Amino acid sequence: MNSNPEFRMTGSRISRREFLKISGFGLFVFFAAGDLSIFNGEAVGAPLPSDFNAFLKIGEDGRVSCYTGKIEMGQGVVTSLAQMLADELDLAFDSVDMVMGDTDLCPYDRGTYGSLTTRVFGPALRQAAAEARMVLLKLASERLEVPVENLLVELGEIYEKSHSANRLSYSDLTRGKRIEHHVSGPIAVKNPSEFKLMNHPKLRADAMEKVTGKARYAGDIQLEEMLYARILRPPAHGAQLISVDTTEAEKMPGVLVVQDREMVAVLHEKWDLADAALSRIKATYKRSESGIDNESIFNHLLRIAPAGSTIDTGGSIETGMEKAKIQVDSTFLDGYVAHAPMEPHTATVDLKGNKATVWPSSQTPFSAKEEAARELRIPSENVRVISPYVGGGFGGKTRNLQVVEAARLVRLTGRPVQVAWSREDEFFHDSFRPAAVVKIRSGVDSKGHISFWDYHVYFAGNRGAEHFYTIPNHQTASHGELWGVPPGVHPFAVGAWRAPGNNTNTFARESQIDIMAAKAGIDPLEFRLANLNKKEMKNVLTAAAERFDWQSKPAPSGMGRGIACGIDANTWVATMAEVDVDRETGEVTVNRIVCAQDMGLCINPEGAVIQMEGCITMGLGYALSEELRFNNGEIFDRNFDTYDIPRFSWLPKIETVIIDNVESAPQGGGEPAIITMGGALANAIFDACGARVYRLPMTKEKVKKAIESAV
Repeated sequence: MNSNPEFRMTGSRISRREFLKISGFGLFVFFAAGDLSIFNGEAVGAPLPSDFNAFLKIGEDGRVSCYTGKIEMGQGVVTSLAQMLADELDLAFDSVDMVMGDTDLCPYDRGTYGSLTTRVFGPALRQAAAEARMVLLKLASERLEVPVENLLVELGEIYEKSHSANRLSYSDLTRGKRIEHHVSGPIAVKNPSEFKLMNHPKLRADAMEKVTGKARYAGDIQLEEMLYARILRPPAHGAQLISVDTTEAEKMPGVLVVQDREMVAVLHEKWDLADAALSRIKATYKRSESGIDNESIFNHLLRIAPAGSTIDTGGSIETGMEKAKIQVDSTFLDGYVAHAPMEPHTATVDLKGNKATVWPSSQTPFSAKEEAARELRIPSENVRVISPYVGGGFGGKTRNLQVVEAARLVRLTGRPVQVAWSREDEFFHDSFRPAAVVKIRSGVDSKGHISFWDYHVYFAGNRGAEHFYTIPNHQTASHGELWGVPPGVHPFAVGAWRAPGNNTNTFARESQIDIMAAKAGIDPLEFRLANLNKKEMKNVLTAAAERFDWQSKPAPSGMGRGIACGIDANTWVATMAEVDVDRETGEVTVNRIVCAQDMGLCINPEGAVIQMEGCITMGLGYALSEELRFNNGEIFDRNFDTYDIPRFSWLPKIETVIIDNVESAPQGGGEPAIITMGGALANAIFDACGARVYRLPMTKEKVKKAIESAV
């Protein structure tokens, strides 16, 4: 990811302005990726700089570096962004160095989330690369004394069409010069027919580092005199520390105990000895008695929910009800889900004088910079954040609590500190996907058309709530948002979780669609196609059906087939599932998943398939097994012995279809395929056994209960 020789994981600290002064010769092209201050309808931070928030450098050696505040956390943008840059510049892929998330070298960026990197930053990067190519062509035209229109570019060399020996390389043009250029405005980028790298499958650029163990993460940073910290955690959210006895921990050789207001930490030069010291601390807490647990949470949410704000409306619900031959009234429930990334939150902080370096596991390095500066009580310009690889984020590594903890302990101890959360810490301090409720009333007329749709979502937000079916009489309302909820709504922190809110909304909507189809005696595929006028959705649905070899038959057919459709990050997705259900135990075996998506121009088909497969695998978890149990703020699932994530032995045959749509702009690919898993599996379970499960996750206990109720 950061193979540029100017990037080193050391304690050196220079400001971006200083970097630009000493960065040598070459062509520098500065550009802005647009204002991303609004995400999912909510303001998410200060606006981006109006001048530029990224730049690329074409050096004297002919190598090209892209400097961006984005980070690589397994989603593959270190590869796809380099493909865009190299293709527009007519370079070999291996000539590109991606420098990501270094706050001294890279201009400000709000963060990496929302599948925004490819669809928002990517087009701006292509424009900048195309402009750089134009600048180099003009320079070559002057040097070669040949009109631009008579020049060709190939692999970083510009030559005359009729006399190929008359040529100059990019390095020839930049050697001994410093050329600064700001993107002047829209410029023509390559047509798909000209692509040599984009829309072609490319093995991930970080693959070798990661499979050989050479890739560095925040926990791999080791500094002289560094201390590992373990921090005392309360037994439950809302619990207050009454007394603490650290005597036994203090007796351990080499252990440093720090008490600062509510923080109690033990530090040692070895993590396991710090962990052992933590176990010797005796603490007394006063617990909060909220009375809320994982069963009562849904009634609690409905009880405190505010009046709904209208998301979409049309026609008259009353008119639609009059025309309905069949009416369906359903309530869908979705519990809290943990992010459970492979890499727990980690941060290493080093302070030398009044300047600090931070290596965090973070989706928001520039926020981490500000937070560390506040905790260290030094100016933010004195803090450099260097982003190593991040071992999974899924929206959960944006708050930087571990950065604040490490910075605080550095300030208190005067030594470098690494805070690496244990798995128990990770589950306790997670910002969980929120529990939510969806209530839907809908109807079908005598011709099999949806006559009305009355949709109310509570505390999941509006992402994915708007329907895409042809419904003349409809209203969609959101009661309580996912973002910025007031205290007292949830018993602990909640936040973005891969396609925030869309998993809940798609599960509810697509389950309701199937319920209507079943009551009308219509095949679920035919029912959807008859009620769709969006060609993009019809295309992905038809593509999935062709790959699946869907056979028309109303549910429940006993075949165990399910469908769900959705939109996320401007990508259209349709998923079909095939399951077996053990009627005695309720256990669900997923045999096959077919997923088709239209994501516009697919920059790296290889990476897109990997993302789709990852979404499908992760989706098995929230749909079938991942359930957070709690009571009065105490979380009972603190590790993978009870919090059941998908295992390799669960995985079905996964087939992916990417619609060929190179003429459209690229859209997000990191989240869409996950949103349909709950709905597709719920519908497949119903088709297999005639039992409808209205609450996620659909554990074998819930499925068995639904089967017994359906008898």
